Amino acid sequence: MSDQDQAVSGNNQQELIKQLQKTIDELRLDNASLRATLDKLQKMLFAPHSEKTRTKDFPGQMSLFDEAESEADPSAKEPPVSTLVEGYARKKGRSPKSRYEEIFSSLPVEKVYCSVADEDRVCPRCGSEMIHLGEEVVREELKIIPAEVKRIQYVQETVICDTCKKNDMGIITKAQVPSPLFQHSYASPSTVAHIMYQKYVMSNPLYRQEKDWEQMGVQISRATMANWIIKAGQDYIQPVFEAMHRHLIERGFINGDETPCQVLHEEGRRPQQKSYMWLYCTGEDGLPPIALYEYQPSRGGYNANAFLKGFDGFFTCDGYQGYNVLKKVTRCACWAHIRRYWFDALPGKKGTSDRSPELSEIGLDYCNKLFDIEAELKDLSPDDRKAGRLEKERPILDAFWKWLEGLTPAKGTRLARAVKYTWDQKPYAENYLLDGRCSISNNLAENCARPYVIGRKNFLFHDTVNGANASAAIYSLIETAKRNRLNVYRYLNTVLLYMPDYINEPDGIEELMPWSEMIRSTCGMPERGTERLTSNKQE
Repeated sequence: MSDQDQAVSGNNQQELIKQLQKTIDELRLDNASLRATLDKLQKMLFAPHSEKTRTKDFPGQMSLFDEAESEADPSAKEPPVSTLVEGYARKKGRSPKSRYEEIFSSLPVEKVYCSVADEDRVCPRCGSEMIHLGEEVVREELKIIPAEVKRIQYVQETVICDTCKKNDMGIITKAQVPSPLFQHSYASPSTVAHIMYQKYVMSNPLYRQEKDWEQMGVQISRATMANWIIKAGQDYIQPVFEAMHRHLIERGFINGDETPCQVLHEEGRRPQQKSYMWLYCTGEDGLPPIALYEYQPSRGGYNANAFLKGFDGFFTCDGYQGYNVLKKVTRCACWAHIRRYWFDALPGKKGTSDRSPELSEIGLDYCNKLFDIEAELKDLSPDDRKAGRLEKERPILDAFWKWLEGLTPAKGTRLARAVKYTWDQKPYAENYLLDGRCSISNNLAENCARPYVIGRKNFLFHDTVNGANASAAIYSLIETAKRNRLNVYRYLNTVLLYMPDYINEPDGIEELMPWSEMIRSTCGMPERGTERLTSNKQE
């Protein structure tokens, strides 16, 4: 073989080696990605779901910030119980009475007097009549009063002037009658409020409610109930929702999120296409909380841009790129989502106590320390919380970004996803430091999504767009009422009772806001420790 042929053969071998090496590298990446996916699935099935990992769960995990624990002396004596937590001491042997007082403190009290019979009031020794000595509560129990359906007939009185009647000029006057919820319908505010409460609070679908009404002796079809919900939502709930929306835009801190839903009958769309329920809630600004839902057929960020038109405050959300269209707001990243990516990247199996910590464990430890400090600063004023964040969290953030710069994880791994997501959120990740009222996470909005997701598991889908819009408005009133500590059913009933007369009165609608004095006095939840007392004395 000539020298030229040997050179060509050598070049071919080098090319082949490079191709094989490239194939091996790709297979390694695929293998690492598959192992990471397998670890993720195993953790989903068998591992704890809390993102607040403990060092003992991963024995080799380095405790980045708690050097004191590593230097602790196991032989040191423990402090007295009273000093472990200020103002707290372990309670031993609590009586049943004290437990009842704690559990039943907000319930009305009905006393049933068990009096001594007349024949037993005579002393068996001397025959004298016995007198009252005292009484004691011997037991407590709960009494349930099932729902009761009644027919309410409004009887209108008519009066006439008898004197004028004699002159064939009788004046007739009829009594005023409360406005009906719907014209020519037997639906009442209490009935529709009950249906709404069962569907949107208790997640009880209409077909189940239909059976429940049958048990109470009333035939109401699910179609009729759906029509009532949609009409009440459009005519009465929607104006209250719009008033809440105006108040929301005027606030300085909003959290946002979105969750998928399905609408079967929507023009131009197939039933299988995914739609979205967008949700927005106020932040921790110390003012009455507001939580609003809006149905949209798409996930485009322009939906959030249109809903938040006129808002120029702080907006906290996850890393969804659709929110990038929000230009006039100060966007804040959600550190709970960042932490979740590092948690997902944790190794699926626990290592030995002498191993080095995984990179994902170190990243998670940084995130957990931020949340630990937030818990310490929770009860401070906004100004003090801001100062505390700058003093305690700023050094941790600086160290975190510097540590992150040195990471070069293999592509396709969950660690690489965590690193990429964190870097993508860096422009927004420190904005919560600008104001002590900003939230470090988007948990407020995610908590708003939870009731809707639970309800969706039961009713599965919306039938029409009108139904989805009505559901969004009703969920808004319900979740806002919950956050303002209102009795939800009583609030819905009050809104439906007054709105037929307030429909064109903005001042009247303002009176129906969950934070108004009228609503708080009529629909507020009783404070713990307050009791309403009734008696049922039995002679």
